[in-house]
Amino acid sequence: MNNKFNNFHMVDPSPWPIYMSLILMSALISTFYSMSTTLSWGLFISLLMCFMIFFLWSRDVVRESLLQGNHTYKVISSIKFGMILFILSEVMFFFSFFWTFFHSSLNPSNEVGNMWPCWGVEAINPFTIPLLNTLILVSSGVTITYSHHMMLNQNFDLSFKWIMLTIFLGLYFTMLQFLEYKYSTFTIMDSIYGSIFFLATGFHGLHVIVGSLMIMFSMIRLFNFHFSSKHHLIYEFSCWYWHFVDLVWLFLYIFIYWWGI
Repeated sequence: MNNKFNNFHMVDPSPWPIYMSLILMSALISTFYSMSTTLSWGLFISLLMCFMIFFLWSRDVVRESLLQGNHTYKVISSIKFGMILFILSEVMFFFSFFWTFFHSSLNPSNEVGNMWPCWGVEAINPFTIPLLNTLILVSSGVTITYSHHMMLNQNFDLSFKWIMLTIFLGLYFTMLQFLEYKYSTFTIMDSIYGSIFFLATGFHGLHVIVGSLMIMFSMIRLFNFHFSSKHHLIYEFSCWYWHFVDLVWLFLYIFIYWWGI
């Protein structure tokens, strides 16, 4: 292994995969425990440890790419293929929610009163906060695309400014969705509609938070001059992921918020 005669990167032994698995198992157990208590310190500590391990793991990946030069063109091609497969798995994940939604809405059963939304549920007006959130996410897709375009043209100063604007729009979207949940007249326990609505939009909100963290991580690396116009893989992945999040939201808005009422 000391004499490398190929273009592939053989990853060194790392403790982070097993540590992350144990912490995620602890977080899952703590989540179930927190359902019967008012506050679960175990869940808070597990999430804190999860972020710490993710940071250390990402640090090692940055070292392998930036300092050791292990991310050759063949390695980058393989990583891109892995990211494409990951996004396809996310597509199937949200497809299951839409399948459930259409199955329940197109042929509502007697148990929900043969109507949709279900009896007693007052759906959220799609022309209030949901419409504003749609404009925010579409705008953020434009800003991150322009930021990437500036990076490709080696204008890193403008790229940094536009990526900051994208992060602001992502955080603004999250804040508005929190307010929407807070003042909603129904909960996840209110019939099939409430369950599907909060599962689909809630998981999308979680993906927005993850996407915002990915873009923040890219912004920090951009600030530290880790990127070039030809080598900025994590930022490119952030753009892919963010456009996927935008597209899912458009489907959520059209079918669940607007058509579903």
